[in-house]
Amino acid sequence: MFQERKAKPRRADTPLRITLVLLSRLFNWRDALVVVQPQTLVRWHRQGFRLFWRWKSRPGRPPIPVELRQLIRDMAMNNPSWGEERIANELLLKLGIRVSPRTVRKYMPKGPPGHHRSDQRWSTFVRNHASAILACDFCVVVTATFRLIYAFIVIEHQTRRIVHCNVTRHPTAVWTPQQLRETIPSDHRYRFLIHDRDGIFSTQLDQSISNMGIHVLKSPPRSPKANSLCERVIGTLRRECLDYFIPITEPHLRCITQSWVAHYNKGRPHSSIGPGIPDPPSGLPAMLQTHRHRIPNHLKVSCCPILDGLHHEYALLPCAA
Repeated sequence: MFQERKAKPRRADTPLRITLVLLSRLFNWRDALVVVQPQTLVRWHRQGFRLFWRWKSRPGRPPIPVELRQLIRDMAMNNPSWGEERIANELLLKLGIRVSPRTVRKYMPKGPPGHHRSDQRWSTFVRNHASAILACDFCVVVTATFRLIYAFIVIEHQTRRIVHCNVTRHPTAVWTPQQLRETIPSDHRYRFLIHDRDGIFSTQLDQSISNMGIHVLKSPPRSPKANSLCERVIGTLRRECLDYFIPITEPHLRCITQSWVAHYNKGRPHSSIGPGIPDPPSGLPAMLQTHRHRIPNHLKVSCCPILDGLHHEYALLPCAA
């Protein structure tokens, strides 16, 4: 066509190269080549061969099943405060599916740009005596009528289990020791109780705790890291519960905190203990499935809302016959 029109051949583009390579399989192309040299066509063919095998041998792990990707998206959307490690721990402990947190992050819905979410001696002390340590602290909650309510929390260091939680408008020196007496049984194994130097923790309170055979450890002034586990659980309480509610009365706040504490102890995975659950419920998968990315056909994923859908707990249940 170029010769009949006496036109100067243009530089071959990609569609023309692919067309010539395909036509070369239908007839003897060496005698019909006019626009390009035979060596050029052979070079194009070799380039196409390399591109084909580069595509066929592309690196990386194969994608996880579509239903698992959708489950990760649903868990991330239903629980906005959860990160990739929390979702990976939920899948591992509740559903028996081992997925890397990086893989979970790959399939999580992307939010708008810009939206985010030691003292060595104390650390060593906590690790060596975690099974015998309790920690307690107060946090302040503002009600709908702008009144202050105090929430009192006691946590075990080893299991990360909240052993007691209660609220009051008047944390007196009589009320606080009574909460600790209700928390610590007579045959306890605890040796230490950590609290800060707040005026709520009076000398009479420390003396009553000492009479129970527990040594009181006061954290240094302005050193929240000395009671880091209790400070952290209070922060978790705020981020995962209280930041989404405006309590109306003291009983309303007590109901909210009790529901969240039950979820914290029996349904929330904790990275610091394995991952694990402080009070694991019965029915957790004893071992991973044969295929770690697939749910067995005879089981299905059950979703249970917590605090009216603020969080969700997942479990494997047998399919209906």
